[in-house]
Amino acid sequence: MAIESSTVPEKTPMPWGLYVVGALGGLLFGFDTGVISGAGPIVQKDWGLNAAQLGFITASVLIGSMIGALSVGRLSDKFGRKKLFVISAIIFIIGGIGLMFAPAYGVMCTFRIILGFAIGATSSLTPTYLVELADKNHRGSVASMFQLMITIGIEIAYFINLAFLHHTILGLADWRWMFGSELLPAVILMIGSIILPESPRFLVKEGRIEEAKTVLATRLHRSAIAAEAELQDIKDVLAHDPGQGSFTELFKTSGKSVLVAILLMFFQQLVGINAIIYFTPKIFEASFHFDASNAIWISVGIGAVNVISTIVATRLMDKFGRKTWLIFGSIVMSIAFAVIIILNLTLGTSNMISAVITMIFIAIFIIGFAVSWGPICWIMISEIFPLKVRGVGTSVGSAANWIGDFIVSQFFTMILAASHNNIAVPFLIFFTFALLSILFVKKLVPETRGRSLEQIEEEEIK
Repeated sequence: MAIESSTVPEKTPMPWGLYVVGALGGLLFGFDTGVISGAGPIVQKDWGLNAAQLGFITASVLIGSMIGALSVGRLSDKFGRKKLFVISAIIFIIGGIGLMFAPAYGVMCTFRIILGFAIGATSSLTPTYLVELADKNHRGSVASMFQLMITIGIEIAYFINLAFLHHTILGLADWRWMFGSELLPAVILMIGSIILPESPRFLVKEGRIEEAKTVLATRLHRSAIAAEAELQDIKDVLAHDPGQGSFTELFKTSGKSVLVAILLMFFQQLVGINAIIYFTPKIFEASFHFDASNAIWISVGIGAVNVISTIVATRLMDKFGRKTWLIFGSIVMSIAFAVIIILNLTLGTSNMISAVITMIFIAIFIIGFAVSWGPICWIMISEIFPLKVRGVGTSVGSAANWIGDFIVSQFFTMILAASHNNIAVPFLIFFTFALLSILFVKKLVPETRGRSLEQIEEEEIK
């Protein structure tokens, strides 16, 4: 019988430094998101690309991300989480160099796909890794570090975009240096991965019990009693059904969890977050006639709101239920979209009052997203799957995120152009999905806060 780890007090300090390093995969994700928002419009002008081509430069990375996310799940269940972080960093470096020196549109899209493979792999690996390291009372806050790193990566990239804007260095245009700067987070991740421990749950699954115990006690600062209790819980769940971690097994044993994970990630993207992150400069250039520098500065401001809100989320995430946060976020996002839509339909986009109020309510949308759908979706897709299929389950959820991201990224600029650069039209679509997300959460999403991964799994088995 499993020892109830909930009865064991945790008196040792939390290893937050280790969790920060473990979340570095999010930095890759966020950095590329921020870089493309500044570099994309410049490439469009330099190469004379149309709206669909700009959309595909942005969206092509998501093709690689889908492939990377789906591929890494089975591999992480077989070889562990740590090794694949290093491989992902190397692939990211290759993609960054290729983008910096891309001679033509087709080559750029190819290296964006390669870069995307690494981003997709880390997007699947990182939430799973963090969830498996954390104890149940801090799991939400720890796993939120991934989303925090995404927002920090975005904000750093915005400042780098500004630093290189309008500067040709060593014969290379500004956008080439923007893409080249993506080597920075890749090197940081590769170095950081060397010091990370392997997931104790993966080690137990592989029969490496003493190694798992050492990680829990010395690296994660669990007390001796807590470490023993946690190990016993993991072993009991695995003894019930060790499994092989295949996609067939995933869909056979965890069909409802797969559906919830996919819909969580679809809704996370279809409320329009990455359209705003990727295309804020484009929106304010095309719709409100801002110059490139001022448009990027608006992105910096939006990025700062994103970072601060996500920091708040990491402190509050374990104080209220996951479902409560999701519904709260959906309501805030819906209100923000409603105001922007009404404003731009009535006053139009040539009015400076519209521009200022749009900025304010985009920031309110970001706050609503950052404290809810941003971190919680990544947390939950790693919580709701049994250990035996957690890698492949998380990879399916992550791939759904990239599919949704691809749809939004590919078609946003086209819809914006078709609506004569009035953002009310694409934002109406996002508003609709924000409302629908409330019904989805109420009807299908389980509550996972305050329960260990093994307790969640035992209920899934029952």
